[in-house]
Amino acid sequence: MTKRAKPKSKVKTKAKTGAAHARAAAGRLARFLMALLLIFGLIGPVAIVTLYRFTPPPMTFLMVQRLFEGRGFDRRWVPLSQISPRLVGAVVASEDSGFCEHHGFDFTAIQRALKHNERDPNRIRGGSTISQQTAKNIFLWPHRDYVRKGLEAYFTVLIEAIWGKPRIMEVYLNSIEWGPGVYGAEAAARRNFGVSAANLTAGQAARLAVIVPKPLAWKADRPGRYVRRRSGTIQARAGVVRRQGLADCVFR
Repeated sequence: MTKRAKPKSKVKTKAKTGAAHARAAAGRLARFLMALLLIFGLIGPVAIVTLYRFTPPPMTFLMVQRLFEGRGFDRRWVPLSQISPRLVGAVVASEDSGFCEHHGFDFTAIQRALKHNERDPNRIRGGSTISQQTAKNIFLWPHRDYVRKGLEAYFTVLIEAIWGKPRIMEVYLNSIEWGPGVYGAEAAARRNFGVSAANLTAGQAARLAVIVPKPLAWKADRPGRYVRRRSGTIQARAGVVRRQGLADCVFR
């Protein structure tokens, strides 16, 4: 006795129903993934940046790395009002003279750095602004790659929009590395000169600004020939910053 074959119409109907369910499941998965992307890729960073607008950021990736390397940890958060304006002027003169003029990116400095690096690839010069450095230091890992640079640009836009210049400078000066296990202006001033960040002299501020690019190699308290010469240049430039009001946006 032979079995009766199912009507083709029913087979097709079940196939269509299965395909519809598969498409519906794929749509739900896509919406779920988009929601995750929205939360962690857009809303999450905005929420964190907004939180750090009002509270001191915790330990950064670099701080944790240095701690595991056995370099210790000394960071003493102080408000911007307790950091000498001389240090603000010195880091603006040394790191980002257009800090008050740009909106996070200094494209002229980037072009100069690219041209310099083409001429002398053995001595790489960066074109990052203080805003970009702050975004990298606080939110990202220290090693260079294209993913990090893309995220750095995103966080730079966020902190410029949400924090503003005074807060960016406050977080920057409280977070950058200033020696083995030393982070921020207060710890650096105490370790190197035995004074508070509020009482730094113009010369001391210039020396701290000079060693920012290589804080593990250069010493502010026992400066070598280059640091001594460079600090004199930075001190002079800091005078120009003060006279021309190039750091005035920090104190408004």
